Amino acid sequence: MGEVHRLLREKGREAALRSDIDRRVVEAAAAYLASEEVEIGFLYSGWAQAALPHKRLPDDAPWQITTERVTLIVQPGLRAVPSGEPVSVGVPYGSRARLILLYLQSEALRTNSREIELGRSLHAWLRRLEIPIGGKSMKDVRDQAERLSRCRMTFTIKQGNRTGLVNQNLLDTSMFVEEDNKQGSLFIETATLSEMFFQQLKKHPVPIEETAVRQIANNSMALDLYCWLAYRLHALVEPTPIGWRALHQQFGRGVKRLDHFKDQFKETFALTLAVYPDAEVDVHERGVILKPSRPPVAPSSPRLVTVGNRTSRRPLGD
Repeated sequence: MGEVHRLLREKGREAALRSDIDRRVVEAAAAYLASEEVEIGFLYSGWAQAALPHKRLPDDAPWQITTERVTLIVQPGLRAVPSGEPVSVGVPYGSRARLILLYLQSEALRTNSREIELGRSLHAWLRRLEIPIGGKSMKDVRDQAERLSRCRMTFTIKQGNRTGLVNQNLLDTSMFVEEDNKQGSLFIETATLSEMFFQQLKKHPVPIEETAVRQIANNSMALDLYCWLAYRLHALVEPTPIGWRALHQQFGRGVKRLDHFKDQFKETFALTLAVYPDAEVDVHERGVILKPSRPPVAPSSPRLVTVGNRTSRRPLGD
C-alpha cells in the first residue's frame, strides 16, 4: 500500500489533502477507497501490452507500436463519399476510444456473446464512469466509435520462438448509423465483435476494476498504465526492472524528449497507483521496478460475489 493510502486510512482525507502529495492523487485514492462496490471489466491482454495513440494522428496515418512481446499496427478505415473518393477517418485515440473498447470487451465476456448492446446501455455505462452524456463529450464518443468501427488492427505476439498474428477488424458491424440531418451519427442498438477478436478475448482476458477506471477515465496514459500493471504484476515471480527507454517506447511515443517523458510518466504513474493500492512498484533513476503483487481483481478474501450486473465485496462466510 502506498503512502497516500496509509495517510487516508490513518488520518483521513483532509489530512491527506494538507500533505505534499498531489491533490489529484489524493482525490483519486480517496474516491477509490470510499467505493463499496467492485464492478469488474475485462480487456484483451494485447491491449495491456500495446495501446492506441494518446493524441490524434493525421487521418490517413497508420499507428504502430512495438513492445517486448507485442507489435500493434492500426490502419485507419475509410468512409464512403457519394460524390468523390473515400476519405480516411483516422485511427482511434485518447481516453474515449479506450473506454469504448473496455465497454465492448467487458459486455462481451459478461454476456458471453459477440452481440453488444449499445444506445442506452452504453450511455448508462458512461454515466457510471462520470462521463457527461451530451455536447462535446458525446461528440467525441461518436467520433471514436466510428474510428473503432472502421479501423483494422494487427497484433503480432511473440512467445519464445513462436510468433502469432491476429489480423482483423474489431467489429463485424458498426456502432453507429449516419443520417442526413444535423444530429450526425447515432448509435445503433447492437454491434458485433469479430469472431477472431472475441475468441482471443475469451482466451486472454485481463480483469480490471471499473471503480479504478472511473477515477482515471480522462487520462489515457493512466488507463494504459493501470491495464499494464493489472496484466504484469500478478504474473511476476521476482522483481523486474523496466528502463526508461522501454517505458518511453510503450507509453510515450507522442513525447519526443526522454526527460520530458520522465516527468509526465512519474506524475501519471502516481495517479495510477492511487487506484491500485496492492501494486508493489518502485520508481528510481533508471526506470521502475515491478514486484510480484496481488491483481486488482483477486479471487480471494474479500470474495468477489456477482450481484446482477455488478460485483460487490463480501467477507468469506456470507
